Amino acid sequence: MSVSTAAADQTVCAPLAVLGRDVTVPLVTGGEVTYAALDYAASAPALQRVWDDVAAYAPYYGSVHRGAGYLSQLSTDLFENARRTVEEFLGCRAGDQVVFTRSTTDSLNLLAAALPADCQVFVFETEHHASLLPWRDARVTYLNAPRTPDEAVATLEHALAARTVSIEGGYGPALVCVTGASNVTGELWPVRELAAAAHAHGARIVLDAAQLAPHHPVSVQDLDVDWVAFSGHKLYAPFGSGVLAGRSDWLREADPYLAGGGASRKVTRRADGGVDVEWHDSAARHEAGSPNVIGAYAIASACKALTEEGFDSLLARERHLIRTVREGLAEVPEVRVLSLFGDDAPRVGVISFVVEGWNSSHFAAALSAEYGIGVRDGLFCAHPLVRTLLGSDPQTQGECGAPEAAPGEKSLNAIRVSFGAGTPDEHVERFVRAVRELVRDGARWQYRTEDGRCVPAV
Repeated sequence: MSVSTAAADQTVCAPLAVLGRDVTVPLVTGGEVTYAALDYAASAPALQRVWDDVAAYAPYYGSVHRGAGYLSQLSTDLFENARRTVEEFLGCRAGDQVVFTRSTTDSLNLLAAALPADCQVFVFETEHHASLLPWRDARVTYLNAPRTPDEAVATLEHALAARTVSIEGGYGPALVCVTGASNVTGELWPVRELAAAAHAHGARIVLDAAQLAPHHPVSVQDLDVDWVAFSGHKLYAPFGSGVLAGRSDWLREADPYLAGGGASRKVTRRADGGVDVEWHDSAARHEAGSPNVIGAYAIASACKALTEEGFDSLLARERHLIRTVREGLAEVPEVRVLSLFGDDAPRVGVISFVVEGWNSSHFAAALSAEYGIGVRDGLFCAHPLVRTLLGSDPQTQGECGAPEAAPGEKSLNAIRVSFGAGTPDEHVERFVRAVRELVRDGARWQYRTEDGRCVPAV
C-alpha cells in the first residue's frame, strides 16, 4: 500500500503532536483519507518531540562507556542521564535500579531469570502473555479472572495464604505479577491494594505498566510495588527499548541476563585454562553488549514530554475520548463491549468489542480498507482473558474467518480500538460513524482470507 502525506484537518487537535498525523492512505472505494491510528495499545506513534530530540542527537551518536573520544563521552552522559530521567518519571526509591531492556516482555523475562531458587509466582490468567508466560522455571499459581477489583484482591490474598512450603522448609520467596491496565479491556487494576496484600504475606510484586504508563502517572513509591516494567514503543518512543526498574537485591544476586562485555567488571584466566569473571552489581550487570542508546534517550524524551504536559490534562482529554467511543458504541445494539469489572470501572483508552453477525477480522479489515482506520483484531496476546470474555459467544465463522483457528473457534476473536495523547477528535468520531454504518449497511467491498488475514478482494 502506498502512502503520502498531506496536511490533516484535525477538528480538535491532540495535546501532543505525533508522527504520522498527516499521513494519508488510499481507500478501496476510491480516494484517500488521513489515516486514523487507533492501535495505540500495540504501538503508539512516536511523539514529534521525541523524534526531534533523537534527530538532534544523531550526529553525535557514539559508543557508550569506557570511550575516550568526545562523542563517546557525550553518549555515555546522555545514556546515564536517561536512566536518571526514568528514575524520576517512575518515582523510584533510593537504591532502586533502572535497567534498560528491549521491551516489557524482555524486562519480565529478565526478572524471571533473576528469581531466587524455589520462588513461587502468582499471576492472574488475565495477564498479557508478556507477564503470563516468563515464569516457566518457577512454581507458578495461575489465578482465575476476577470480576471486580475487590475480588482480585481477595483472590490474591487467599492464594498467598495457601502458599505451599518450599523444598527447604518455610514459604520461601514469592512474587506477584499484575498488570496496571488491561491491554484488552483498558480497565485499571487495584495495584496499590494488591501490593499491600502481597507484602502482608511476605511476597514481592512486579507491575506490568506497559498500558498504564502512557496514560497515568506511575510511582514505584506511591503504589508500593517492588518493580515496574514498561515498553518505550507504547510510551510514544520508537527504537525498541524497555525498562525494568525496582529493587536491586534480586538483580544483583542473579547471574547476568546476558553474559558479555559491559556486564563484567574483571575477567582473568585461571591456571586450569578457564576464566574467572567478576560481574558488575549495578544495572550494567544485565545490560551486556552495546546498549540501545537512542532507544534509551527516546524513552527519556517521552518521559519528559508527558511530565511537562501534565497527566491531569492528558487524563481529562482521554476521558473525553473514552466517553465519545463508549457512548457511540452503546448506540449500536449489535455491539458488545468486553469488560471484567463493569461499565463504571475506571479505564484507559483501550476498548475491545465484538459485533453480532460479524467476524472481528472482517470488521477490522473493513474499517481499514473503507474508512482508513487502523484497529486491531484477534486475541491480543491475552488468549486466556479473551477466551473467558468471549466464551459464551456463538461460534459462527462469518465471511472472513481465521483458518488457523481450532474447530468451533473460527470467530473467537475481538476488535480493539485504542488511543492516547496524540489522537485528535476526528479519528474517534470517524471510528464511531464507521461502526454505525458498517452494522447498518454492511461492507461496501468483498473480502477474502489471505495468510490468515482478512483482506479486500482484488
